[in-house]
Amino acid sequence: MIGLADCNNFYASCERVFNPNLRNRAVVVLSNNDGCVIARSPEAKNIGVQMGTPAFRIKNLIDSGDVVAMSSNYTLYGDMSRRVMNILSEFAPDIEIYSIDEAFFAVPDNINYKSFGDKIARTITQCTGIPLSIGIAPTKTLAKVANHAAKKYPGYNRVCVIATDAQRVRALRITPIDEVWGIGRRYAARLRDMGVNTAYDFANMERATVRKMMTILGEKTWRELNGMPCIDIETVAPDKHQICTSRSFGEMVHTLDELEPAIATFASRGAAKLRAQKLCAGAVMPFIMTNRFRDDLPQLVASKIVALPQYSDDTRVIVRAALNGLREIYRNGFLYKRAGVILSELTPRTARQLDLFTKTYSDEKLMPAIDKLNKKFGRDTLRTAAEITDNKWRMRRENLSPEFTTDINQIITIICE
Repeated sequence: MIGLADCNNFYASCERVFNPNLRNRAVVVLSNNDGCVIARSPEAKNIGVQMGTPAFRIKNLIDSGDVVAMSSNYTLYGDMSRRVMNILSEFAPDIEIYSIDEAFFAVPDNINYKSFGDKIARTITQCTGIPLSIGIAPTKTLAKVANHAAKKYPGYNRVCVIATDAQRVRALRITPIDEVWGIGRRYAARLRDMGVNTAYDFANMERATVRKMMTILGEKTWRELNGMPCIDIETVAPDKHQICTSRSFGEMVHTLDELEPAIATFASRGAAKLRAQKLCAGAVMPFIMTNRFRDDLPQLVASKIVALPQYSDDTRVIVRAALNGLREIYRNGFLYKRAGVILSELTPRTARQLDLFTKTYSDEKLMPAIDKLNKKFGRDTLRTAAEITDNKWRMRRENLSPEFTTDINQIITIICE
């Protein structure tokens, strides 16, 4: 059997853990630069706030206090995700982290599945404050169906198990076709036009019809819904081909002096990600772009691949290459809205090939030491001089919560009298 643990309203739930005043209130989390809604509490859903709604369209609700808007705090969300996954792995060592808030896991045989799921959900919520739903079924796609039912229908009490054919049929009947994992929006629309409105309708289609219409991938979904496993749990994450670090700016910038600190910061953070994953990069590609939604302004998208002499995870090497590339692509007379750095040609650090003239530098321990200090005292504790600047280009996050779990200067202070 395969389980799927999925945190409920994850970003909003993270905000509520450390701020009890947000509980039982309509809470939304906004995207970069406080642009649009990317997460909602149940209360926000109930009053009709839709995903993707621009913040200015619900400004009256925010100003009146009917909705609390929070800026996205990805550092907090990432750390809370790590805590959830660590607890889950204590119950089921074989897990596949599918996204920041959900993971598949192998369920032991010969156990009471409902009790097992209840214990996982109860323990994670008790230890982290994050509510979640559990779906357990013979296939990954059915586990998704079970999880959807556990989350949507209170009668399941957060845990839905599909262990019999009767349970499978019941869950498929209450699952809309556009909620089936592996069926995209276009296929869902076509299927509804054919009268296929639920997962049960889809599972009862002829296999040959499904394959002709949706290729082998659609047939795999059909087989999985009928209890035939086709998709294994991937306990080892596939190798990454690229690491991209980018952001939209809070304000548009136009000078090279304003762009350089941004590119240096993105390159530095990309290098830290490399070291965390024990990888090295062989090429660095900075890119810059204007605001494509501003038809009244001249447009430019530019990038430059800079090959490194040796594969490296050294922040200094990567920042220098990124800045050299930026100076080649920068053009005066444009207002830039977004920039970033892509690290490519990735290879494991232990597999990088050096040449005859490369020395083993005595400061190889410098980067890990910097990472350790930044992890303990905050991400920007130690950084390159090229990153130091004012905040004009940084993201606009007017309602940012503290980094309660990762920055010692922002931990909660409890006053006991």
